[in-house]
Amino acid sequence: MAMRKKRTNDPEGMRRRVLDVAEEAFQARGYHASSLGDLMAAAGITGGALHHHFPTKKALALAVIEERVAAAVEETWIAPVRAASSAREGVRAVFEAVAAELERQGYVRGCPLNNLAHELSLADADFRVALADIFAGWRRAIADKVRADQQAGGEGGTDPDRFAALAVAVYSGAMSMAKTAQDAGVLRECLKGLENLQLSPGRLVGKRRRRVLQRQIIR
Repeated sequence: MAMRKKRTNDPEGMRRRVLDVAEEAFQARGYHASSLGDLMAAAGITGGALHHHFPTKKALALAVIEERVAAAVEETWIAPVRAASSAREGVRAVFEAVAAELERQGYVRGCPLNNLAHELSLADADFRVALADIFAGWRRAIADKVRADQQAGGEGGTDPDRFAALAVAVYSGAMSMAKTAQDAGVLRECLKGLENLQLSPGRLVGKRRRRVLQRQIIR
């Protein structure tokens, strides 16, 4: 007589599997193009099991944003910047690391946060707040690193909040262009532009313009 296979009850494992599938689908196809039926089939679960963990598709998307997208920003950006010798070195290292990984991967899907922000920010206030919180934490981490650099005697002419806002904006825009062109080299080009700018408390000045002004003063 054949023995029955013992059923494994792993609700947390099932929840993680659903998040894995949803995260991948939202990144590859978008939220609106990913049906619950497709997600259930990919995860190998029933509707009842899905709704036990996520009563609605919106609840699932919020969990992806708050747990997976936020974690990706923490791992890709915030932790490396905090661990770097300086804010500028941290930003440079992230741009270079992401570009190298995309080149190894051979295609560009874009920034998960950016992709969902473009699709969902105007669709629902809860989505907008969740996404905005991640952007705010990202900018805050960079600005705090600049302030730490200033306390250590560096970055005397840099406005921390402006530098952070520009770094996030340049990266987000670069990823959108890289996705459209399917060319990770765009990130390196945008990094060069970012490195040629200095954000001071009252102005945005390029290196070339500063050199011209310095020559005029010397004369």
